[in-house]
Amino acid sequence: MTGAGMMECKKALVEVDGDLQAAQEYLRKKGQASAEKKAGRIAAEGRVELAIGDGCAVIIEVNCETDFVAKDENFLAFTRQAAELALANRPADVEALMSIEVDGSTFEVKRNELVAKIGEKIAVRRCEIVTPKGQVAQYLHGIKIGVLVDIEGGDEQLGKDVAMHIAATNPDCISADDVPAETLEHERRILSEQAEQEGKPAEIVAKMVEGRLRKYLGEITLLGQPFVKDPDINVGKLLQNNSATVHSFVRLEVGEGIEKRVEDFAAEVQAQVKASG
Repeated sequence: MTGAGMMECKKALVEVDGDLQAAQEYLRKKGQASAEKKAGRIAAEGRVELAIGDGCAVIIEVNCETDFVAKDENFLAFTRQAAELALANRPADVEALMSIEVDGSTFEVKRNELVAKIGEKIAVRRCEIVTPKGQVAQYLHGIKIGVLVDIEGGDEQLGKDVAMHIAATNPDCISADDVPAETLEHERRILSEQAEQEGKPAEIVAKMVEGRLRKYLGEITLLGQPFVKDPDINVGKLLQNNSATVHSFVRLEVGEGIEKRVEDFAAEVQAQVKASG
């Protein structure tokens, strides 16, 4: 009924003198306490899940502490349920998602119960909802990188190819027009300083800077990047050849931006040897 281990259930029943309902409440409270205890731990593993519906698509990242748990069936079921709930309810943010009622309780309670069952920190980190102007293309690279693309024109294969390209290259934005002015100015200043150090005349420096800036934009924008399946053309040309337009995209990669714990097992063993000595 609860998914808890047999000995945990036995202990709960003993604590409440065999009252089945009270035992369930006991386990639920214990799950909450367990979740709070693990809240400060690092959860940089996990999986990305996608859900596609009529006129809407969802991409979500759910984290755990180890790659082993990321492949656990209970964790997989939880991430799928999270994506389906987001698709059905279109919550404004993760907090709203966790407050959705599921089987008489909230999804946050379900998360706490999973923490108690698995024994690791579980966190729904990010959830993005795409309402496309065109069609939604999707791509999952294993369980750790997911992409949704709002693309208009072309066929299903083109959409998949563009989504796969985004998964591989991680562009900052669609085109040069989307790059913030302050970012361009910062990059231009750095490139100017580099070119000036080469001792070239001012007019040559100016041309060098603009050339290098174009190369930089080609590296960070989707339309400027060489297409991964055919580097002889860029993605902009690929879309043009197929009368297609990309309106937006979302790319999530498990654990990006999270400072992961680095374990030095050799140092740990040495410390244990010294301690035992």
